[in-house]
Amino acid sequence: MCAYMTRNDSCLAPPVANPKQGLKILRALLRERSLLTPLRLMQEMVGDVFQITLPAFQPAVLIGAQANRLLLVQEREKFSWRVETDPVTKLLRRGLLVTDGAEHDALRALMEPALQRGQSETYSARIWHITNQLTRDWRDGQVRDMLLEMRRLALVILMGCLFRVEFANEMERLWQPILHVLEYISPGMWIFLPHLPRPSYRNSIRALDAYLYRILRERRAELERDESARAQTDLLTRLCLTDLSDDVIRDQLLTMLIAGHDTSTALLAWTLYLLGAHPEWMARARDECNAVLDDLSHPPRPEQLNRLVLLDSLLKEALRLCPPIHIGNRRATEKVCVLDYEIPQEARVMYSIYLAHRDPKYWRDANEFCPERFREGTGVPPFTYVPFGGGPRNCIGAAFSQIEAKVVLARLLQEFDLELLNAQQIKPHMGATLEPRPAVKMRVTRRTRL
Repeated sequence: MCAYMTRNDSCLAPPVANPKQGLKILRALLRERSLLTPLRLMQEMVGDVFQITLPAFQPAVLIGAQANRLLLVQEREKFSWRVETDPVTKLLRRGLLVTDGAEHDALRALMEPALQRGQSETYSARIWHITNQLTRDWRDGQVRDMLLEMRRLALVILMGCLFRVEFANEMERLWQPILHVLEYISPGMWIFLPHLPRPSYRNSIRALDAYLYRILRERRAELERDESARAQTDLLTRLCLTDLSDDVIRDQLLTMLIAGHDTSTALLAWTLYLLGAHPEWMARARDECNAVLDDLSHPPRPEQLNRLVLLDSLLKEALRLCPPIHIGNRRATEKVCVLDYEIPQEARVMYSIYLAHRDPKYWRDANEFCPERFREGTGVPPFTYVPFGGGPRNCIGAAFSQIEAKVVLARLLQEFDLELLNAQQIKPHMGATLEPRPAVKMRVTRRTRL
C-alpha cells in the first residue's frame, strides 16, 4: 500500500513505496547504479506520481503528458532549472542550461541565431565533409564501436560548426577529460552522499577550461586583426562580439560542448543500434537515401534533406524509445499543487521523458520499434513526445541536432554496409545522457559504387 499524508488544503503528499516495495527498488538501484529501472518499478508499483525517499535524495516524480504540460508550460514559472548542489550546476556555473529568468532569456537571445534551422542548414556541407574525413580509414571487415565513433563525430562536428575550430587534432588530448566530466555530472553516488569531486575530475575540468579560454583568446585576436571576421555567424564569434565576460562565455561554450555533443552521440548511436537490430528498416532507409541523394560526391541540399521522410521517422522513433535526455530535473521555487499533490518549496521535481514515451495509454505497442507511427499525417497527442522538451525552454540545439543526424546517417548508409554484432548485450545506461552500453559493435563494409 502507498502512504498518503493529508495537508490543510485539498492537496496530498506524493505517495511513496511501502517497505517491501522500497527494498526491491533499492536493490535495483544498487545493482544497476541507475535510476532508470527503479523509476519504472516505482511507476508499476505506485503510479504516475510518487516520491523517492533516499536519505539525501527525495524528489517528487511525475510521469505523463499532463505532468509534462504542467512543468514545461502551464506552471513552468514555479520551477527553476538551477539546483545549486548538483554537479552539473557546479560545472556549468552560469551556463544557459542552469540559469533562469531574465538571465537565461538574455543568454538564449544571444545564442539562438547561431542554432536556428536556417543557420543550421548552412552547416550541412561541413557535417558531410567531417563525416567523410572521420570515416576515411574504416576498412572492410573491421568491427567498430559506434558509440565511440559517433562521439568522435559529434565532437568534431560541434566544434567545427558552432565554434569554427578544428578539433580533430585536439581530440586525443581532451578525450579523457571530456569523459571524466561526463562521469562527474552523471547520476551516481552523489544522490546518497554529498558530492565531493575526485582530483581526476578537477584536473579534467581545468584541462577543458584551459582549452576553451585559449580558443576564446584566439577568436578575440582574430576579430581585432581582421574586420571581415565579424561577419562570421558561428556561436563562438557571436559570443565574442557581445559584452559578456570571458568567464560567462566559457560557461556557454562548455555547456554546448558537453550537452551538445553528448546528446548527438546518444541519438546517433541508438539509431544505428535500432537499424542494426531491424535490418529491413536499414535497407529501406538506404534505398531512400540513394533515391533522394543521387550525387554521392556533393553534400545534400536542404530541400533534399527535407525529402528524407523515412529517415526522419526513424530518428523520431529512436528519440521516442531512447531519448538522450531521458529525465527532466527542476526545483520548486514556491509551494505548489501539481496533479493534486503538494510539492513543497525547494523540493526537487523530476519528470520521466523515457517513461512518458513508453506510456501504453498513448502509444500502441509502446516498447516496440515502429517508425511508421510517425508517418506524415499521423497525429501525436500533445506532450506525450518531448525528446527536446517543450515550451519556451525547448532544447536550443534541436534543429541543429536533427540536421546533423540526417546528414551523418545518410552518409553512413550510402557508404557502408553495417552489421550489428552484439544486439543482445546492449542495455540503456543512465549517464549524462541515455547511452547504449557497453558498446554498439558493427562490422563495416564499404559499399561498391556503380
